[in-house]
Amino acid sequence: MAAVIPRTGAETTPEWMARAACAGMDPELFHPDRGESSDEAKAVCAGCPVQLRCRWFALSHLEKFGVWGGLSERQRRQVRRSPSRMDTVRILAGLEEARERGAVG
Repeated sequence: MAAVIPRTGAETTPEWMARAACAGMDPELFHPDRGESSDEAKAVCAGCPVQLRCRWFALSHLEKFGVWGGLSERQRRQVRRSPSRMDTVRILAGLEEARERGAVG
C-alpha cells in the first residue's frame, strides 16, 4: 500500500507496492474508524497480485494500523502470536515473488 507507507530516513518503498491493487487509492479506505467495516478494503486486497507480500511486509514491520494484505490489525496480531502462521505467510510471500519472476510455475 504505497500510499500509506510512512517514509523515514533512508527507508524506501518496496518496488512491488507500485503493482498493488490499492496503489493510487484513497488510504482512508484501508484505515476504517473503530467499529466501521473493513470489508471494502479487504475486497480490494482479495484481488491484489501482491497481497501476500503486502501481508508479510505488514507482519514483519509490525504495522499496527490499517488493512494490509487483506488482514486487519487484530488479524495480524493473531498471526504474529503463531510462529507456524508467520512462517506460512513468509513462505507464501516468497512463492508469490518467485512466481512473478517466472522462477516458479
